[in-house]
Amino acid sequence: MAALPEPVHSQEGLIRFGGFQLDPQAGELCRNGTKHRLQGQPLELLTLLLQHSGQVVTREQIQRHLWPDGTVVEFEHSVNAAVKRLRIALEDDADHPTFIETIPRRGYRFLMPVNGATADAAPTPHPVPSSKRWPVLVGGALLVAGVALGWTIRHWQHHPVEMKQRRLTANAQELPVLGSVISPDGKYLAFADKTGFYLRQIDNNETHPVSFPQGFNAIPVSWYPDGTHLVATWIESPETSSSLWQISILGGAPRKLIDDGRCASVSGDGLQIAFVRGLNPDEELWVMGGNGEKPRRLLAAAKMSIFGVPAWSPDAKRLAYVNGSYEPAQWGVKTNITTLDVSTGRPEVIVSPPNTELNQDVQLGPGLAWTLDNHVLYSVTEQRANQHESSLWSLPVDSRGHATGRATRLTDAPDDVSHLTASADGKRIVFTKDSFNAAVYLSEVQSPGPQLTTPQRLTVDDWNDIPFGWTPDSQAVVFVSDRDGPYHVFKQGIDQTVAELLVGGNEQATVPRLAADNSTLLYVVWPKLSDSNTPTRLMKTSLAGGSPQTVLQQKGLGNVQCARPPSTLCIYHVGTAKKLSFFRFDHATGTSEELPQLRIEDQAAHTYNWSLSPDGTNLATVKDLGVQKDPSIDLRSIRDGSKRTITARAWVGMRGIDFAADGRSLWAPVYTNSGKSALLNIDLNGHTRKVLEDSEMRIDWAVPSPDGKYLALLKFSGSSNVWMLE
Repeated sequence: MAALPEPVHSQEGLIRFGGFQLDPQAGELCRNGTKHRLQGQPLELLTLLLQHSGQVVTREQIQRHLWPDGTVVEFEHSVNAAVKRLRIALEDDADHPTFIETIPRRGYRFLMPVNGATADAAPTPHPVPSSKRWPVLVGGALLVAGVALGWTIRHWQHHPVEMKQRRLTANAQELPVLGSVISPDGKYLAFADKTGFYLRQIDNNETHPVSFPQGFNAIPVSWYPDGTHLVATWIESPETSSSLWQISILGGAPRKLIDDGRCASVSGDGLQIAFVRGLNPDEELWVMGGNGEKPRRLLAAAKMSIFGVPAWSPDAKRLAYVNGSYEPAQWGVKTNITTLDVSTGRPEVIVSPPNTELNQDVQLGPGLAWTLDNHVLYSVTEQRANQHESSLWSLPVDSRGHATGRATRLTDAPDDVSHLTASADGKRIVFTKDSFNAAVYLSEVQSPGPQLTTPQRLTVDDWNDIPFGWTPDSQAVVFVSDRDGPYHVFKQGIDQTVAELLVGGNEQATVPRLAADNSTLLYVVWPKLSDSNTPTRLMKTSLAGGSPQTVLQQKGLGNVQCARPPSTLCIYHVGTAKKLSFFRFDHATGTSEELPQLRIEDQAAHTYNWSLSPDGTNLATVKDLGVQKDPSIDLRSIRDGSKRTITARAWVGMRGIDFAADGRSLWAPVYTNSGKSALLNIDLNGHTRKVLEDSEMRIDWAVPSPDGKYLALLKFSGSSNVWMLE
């Protein structure tokens, strides 16, 4: 193989091309004063392509450059993901490239001259007008070929399909679409956001608000076949679960169908409604008449089972739905597509995503549709190695839901597909794309109170960044991020804008915690969701750098925490469906023993979150059950397991808890089911103070610095909009 030519560099080390400027050392890509941060494989790949513009850089050369030590990695997927991220940053179009050209079966070529030089043999680029680049960013490139999903790896093959993709809503981040559904004839879209309920005529984009009684905030979930009535959900009060209602777009009073219902689907003849009940993740599948009569349970809750929106077969005799099995120790869900005979209640799995040769977990999205011509439409979300990439698929089936051919990829785009409906003939497919981002924010803790300053964002990128701890000097936050593909461990100074990699590699590293010696970093490597027999590995490395080592291996190992000196206590939990067991361990020797006085046996054991006090004397636990009145915290003595309870009134849920740095209070993110999120400080006597409130971003937890002066907050934000394929 011929060697690549020597690169072209500018004197100051910057690389300039097509209005962009790249600083490889800082990982900054600038254009017109706007900076994009690139790290890891995308940065290395862009630098390589820029250095050899006009030349074909083969995939073998890329592999040797990115992994010079010969490490075996998810090479094909990692390179594809890196190229996709580069094209987003460059506003480039894969079909009509200005910068990066794909050379089929060979590699890539950078088309633009660099630093004023003339690119060797560079073909004339095909610029994309600026008016067309924005849809590329928000909607992703429309692909006409893909890899079909079947039961095993041998069913994956290419099938070109001509589809047009179109955006139907353009809601701002603070007004995400809460629900949407296309009418059976494909002419109308019903959708709702925080401002109200709307009906949009798809062909001419005319949009009209639909009026309901004041306070009735309906979210559409399914149309009746008459095209004038819908089933909608409504939360009547902050302390109740959602209920199902029949509404009309022509006006009139809404009519309640049933309490405690969601994810509803009306059969094609309008005579039956399938829906979901129960608390996540112990949900049940039900059916009732088209007017809410004679509700009956079709499928009782299995072991930690959740359901997507069911879809009726054309003859209204069977249901298809995405079914998930929650894996508590891995914070994940195994998914499959199941059909169920409504008369017998017998379920049958028809699609179970394989763990592909790319060594990644593939997860099905929650929505699907069953068209009149017997095609099951569904979405697939790639996990771990390339988070937040979704694709839509079509599987031909018979009247019983059995596959009669191979699945076909319809489209491929960034973001998660959270809901999917189709016109009766299947020619128009409407889906909701969610783009959510987890970021680290910082607040200073002030006395008296305590009080918090307005949170300021620490991680300024758009990857998912999740804080777990601090360095001993309280000057840097330790967090995990998917900016390299799999989750890796980073630290970032409170006055810095760039993170430093602490733990990389080809596996997902998460739950980083500082050991009791204040110099050892512990972290967890979970197996793939599809590999439930492989134990979880608890790892360690020096905070100053060094080779990782295995501390111990334990199937089902979940969270890990350590007390602070002079205590030497470190504990982890092992979770099953109905039991939580706690173990103390020595990170130096790997020895461990159970603490039976802390064992929790509960039908909802999988919902527990816990925090160890800084002095190692108490364990705080809380259940996140969704809608519950006045959630409570249990304080358990490490010594004897004795327990007392603290209640947080006027809220319906608590996402997690963290002991304050002095151990005298707890930081507790809470929420209502109407969308309000807040952070409480609760002392050990139950006195509660609300220190933050946010109706636009979700607060999930708050990690205090060792000196108690700062909180690292996990906050979620993002957008949700509706798209259509036809």
